[in-house]
Amino acid sequence: MCGIIGVVTQNGSVASDLHEGLVSLQHRGQDAAGIVTLNGRFFHEKRGEGLVREVFAARDLETLVGSSGLGHVRYRTAGALSLEATQPFFVSAPFGIYLVHNGNLTNAESLRTRVADKFHRHLRSSSDSEVLLNVFADTIERVMRRAPKVSARAAVMQAVGLTMDQLKGAYSCIALIDGVGLLAFRDPHGIRPLIVGSRGKGAARDFAFASESASFGAIGFSIARDVRPGEAVLIDPAGRMHAERVRKGELNPCIFEYIYTARPDSIIDDVSVYKTRLRLGRALGKRIREAGTTFDVVMPIPDSARPEALEIAHELGLPYREGLVRNRYVGRTFIMPDQKTRTSSVRRKLSVVPLEFEDKRVLLVDDSIVRGTTMKQIITMCREAGAKEVHVASAAPPVRFQNVYGVDIPTKRELVAHGRTIEEVRRAISADGLFYQTIPDMIEAASAGSLPIRRFEDSVFTGKYVTGGVTPAYLRSLEEARAEHE
Repeated sequence: MCGIIGVVTQNGSVASDLHEGLVSLQHRGQDAAGIVTLNGRFFHEKRGEGLVREVFAARDLETLVGSSGLGHVRYRTAGALSLEATQPFFVSAPFGIYLVHNGNLTNAESLRTRVADKFHRHLRSSSDSEVLLNVFADTIERVMRRAPKVSARAAVMQAVGLTMDQLKGAYSCIALIDGVGLLAFRDPHGIRPLIVGSRGKGAARDFAFASESASFGAIGFSIARDVRPGEAVLIDPAGRMHAERVRKGELNPCIFEYIYTARPDSIIDDVSVYKTRLRLGRALGKRIREAGTTFDVVMPIPDSARPEALEIAHELGLPYREGLVRNRYVGRTFIMPDQKTRTSSVRRKLSVVPLEFEDKRVLLVDDSIVRGTTMKQIITMCREAGAKEVHVASAAPPVRFQNVYGVDIPTKRELVAHGRTIEEVRRAISADGLFYQTIPDMIEAASAGSLPIRRFEDSVFTGKYVTGGVTPAYLRSLEEARAEHE
């Protein structure tokens, strides 16, 4: 669930564009940030732990000179929290390559062994992104050894396909390659988003790649299209685009992007995140109305649940109120690096407007309920503010299974809905009532109006992993790794 961006311009420097783009992607990762630019034959890099505004000062942008570059905000799913694990990652051969990656490899450990023992490459971190880069670099070298007369661009495009043959899991990547250009590629299932943007016209046109289209507005880019599953797109040093479907693929985007991860003003794979959330609210509102429970008011848990709450209130014919106020200087609790931090952040993140709760039957609406600890604290806060009853509506179905593709849900035992009925979940979070979205309604809400998407990656709800090969032994290893860090 990291945020990545790459920009190439025909005139001027890209540092400001990359910085503003990362600010717009900050919701995708708060652990660390990094930018690298290329000026002629020299790279310029700055990485650091923390938010974008904490890592980069004005003087840093002045030193990040160049007409092409990459940026990354990190949300830790694999690897330790350290500067060595902060992207972009670099290899000096061939060419000199920097790479940023959003996603998670399910065969990272076997690849790590191959990189060290067979490729004889040294890895400085435990990040699967560094493994991916070294597999890619070694593959380019092998292509060039076998066909020494092939052009650098052709070798890189061929190597992308051969690299995909070795990778399992989810990956959207952008690479900055000295003398070759700015490259983007997306796994054959298109699990994590990757969007192409453009600015200007004709030969002077600039290009960008990013995790979300919401990052384009601040830097004057517009959506050109999405990178297709199994596709590589290269912007060469002359500003020309070269696109090739290097491996066959089927679009299976992560449905959690539309429910929680992405900004509501983003469009991913031609599907509006905002309209998806409105449809989720509409469908859930109809189900709640049929249940016949009586409420006085509908309230969202800010910020991502607002569209759903609006539609639920409309369906129920009830007032919509903002009874919870978010402190915008506290990050998203779901992506905090550990449970202790998530728990302590809830009361710093949210406060109540007591007049909106006093002696009322409240329906709280959230985008999803994952671990349940945050929701239980919010319900307690509502009761302390005078609510007579507190009911909860989740715009997503019960989250029952691990995510292995880049969302930090590595263990089933963390999930409040795993192994529990809805009634048991209601008691666990101390709610007076609990309403969940159904899986069919969720799929319909996300796919409405989109012909290319035949199946979403929805494993956290169904336990079915679109890439296959996700074995019980691998899932157990994730459980054990998380337990070691607790």
